[in-house]
Amino acid sequence: MNFTKTDIPGVWIIEPNVFNDSRGYFFETFKKAEFEKHIGKVDFIQDNESCSSAGTLRGLHYQLNPFSQAKLVRVVRGAVFDVAVDMRKGSPTFGQHVAVELTGENKRQLFIPQGFAHGFHVLADNTVFTYKVDNPYTPSHERSVRFDAFGIDWKITSPGTLIVSEKDKNAPALQKAEYNFEF
Repeated sequence: MNFTKTDIPGVWIIEPNVFNDSRGYFFETFKKAEFEKHIGKVDFIQDNESCSSAGTLRGLHYQLNPFSQAKLVRVVRGAVFDVAVDMRKGSPTFGQHVAVELTGENKRQLFIPQGFAHGFHVLADNTVFTYKVDNPYTPSHERSVRFDAFGIDWKITSPGTLIVSEKDKNAPALQKAEYNFEF
């Protein structure tokens, strides 16, 4: 596995070593010792999966402390434009984001530490997106912030066909968003 630091400390792009032959391919999606060597100890406790249509935008989501979630995200099939936004008060990169295209073909993964909002724009139909988290989903601590609050170029080619949940459409702007992460 190749671990690449991004412009925001703590956010990593992970590219596995993929072994192809006439039968197909094989790669390790997670290896605790390698992960801890580069990123540190994270105790993942839950795996999640979603399937979405092209044009769907999910996010930007996060959970308040003490249930903030670190995430290891990847695409099994299809493609997304994946975004992590630093929401840690006092961080020199507060409000900045990292964006990367994750596809079933490139097999990249993105590690997002606690204290970040996360979202993705689906670029292909029937995209299967999976992620590991280190805290359980806790509805009472779930929050979101407007996906258009940070000047992110979401790679939206047809704005009229964007599929966004009511929750995400009605999410507050950054100035009104509730968050309790410290740097």
